[in-house]
Amino acid sequence: MDNSNRYGLIGFSLAALVVLLDQASKIWILSGLKLHNLPGGHLELSPIMDFTFVWNRGVSFGLFQADSDLGRIVLSGFALGIVVLMTVWLARADNKTLAAALGLIIGGALGNLIDRIRFGKVIDFINFSDIHFIWVFNIADAAINIGVFLILLEAFFLEPRRKRV
Repeated sequence: MDNSNRYGLIGFSLAALVVLLDQASKIWILSGLKLHNLPGGHLELSPIMDFTFVWNRGVSFGLFQADSDLGRIVLSGFALGIVVLMTVWLARADNKTLAAALGLIIGGALGNLIDRIRFGKVIDFINFSDIHFIWVFNIADAAINIGVFLILLEAFFLEPRRKRV
């Protein structure tokens, strides 16, 4: 297997894992834990982390709220476009870091897109408000943000270092 196929396998495997973990966690939140039925949709887990049920009509961390059908269609189309672009980029990835980053973003975008198609909005529940992180998010959001961080790390630190060697 050549490197491009291996990197693609890394990225697509990671994307599938993110979708699986994201959707399984949301099914558990809705059907197992039934977080939305708890008082205030809230469950305190530790001094720093809680679960708080939120229907998010926007993108990551509740940004760009879209309450209308048109807004949901636009956000879904945008997510699908991101998935297509990242998939093309992943097919051309030339290192593990980039492949992993793109896989995380693809998986996160697909996880939230599945919610938006099923419910018209996205389930968020991870809450670190006790440490002054005000946004409630989900596994897909975390994967997207870690993927973006890895792309920046790759672009500004790892790739320039490889070119010098």
